[in-house]
Amino acid sequence: MNYLYKITLMCALISCWGLTPLQAQSADGIMTEYPEEKAEIMQTWNEIVESIKDGDVDKLISFHAYGPKFTEFKQGAPRNGGEENEAFERGVFGSVQEVVKMDGNNMKIAIYHGNVAVVTFHSDFHLKFEEDQAVINDQISLVFAKNDAGEWKIVHEHHSPLSQS
Repeated sequence: MNYLYKITLMCALISCWGLTPLQAQSADGIMTEYPEEKAEIMQTWNEIVESIKDGDVDKLISFHAYGPKFTEFKQGAPRNGGEENEAFERGVFGSVQEVVKMDGNNMKIAIYHGNVAVVTFHSDFHLKFEEDQAVINDQISLVFAKNDAGEWKIVHEHHSPLSQS
């Protein structure tokens, strides 16, 4: 009887240990929903759009956490960093005469551990530069991290063409 009890106890413990990793994956911040943080990210996105519409390039730049960890992939080119991203954004968005349309379609916001967000969407941007209008239909990923002041900052950007098929 004592032998049967030990085997049953061993099986129960092994089963619990086996399930623990599965439980941890669903409750440790990876699968957890963070509605307040999602709302903060959506507010940050709206402020980014407004800064572009207002032509406030300095405000647009302030949404980035430039430094040695910042990275960007753009249109299949090799990875670049914060200096290149800032120069590009100042050059492009500083030249916009009018924002005709700036939609982030099929936006998905995924929050991890309450302080990292991955935002993915398909851009439908129509920007006027003097007499020319540019239409930007890309797949865009933005990775945000919350800083010590509680502000969401972009730490990575990825832009690639959206297939029209």
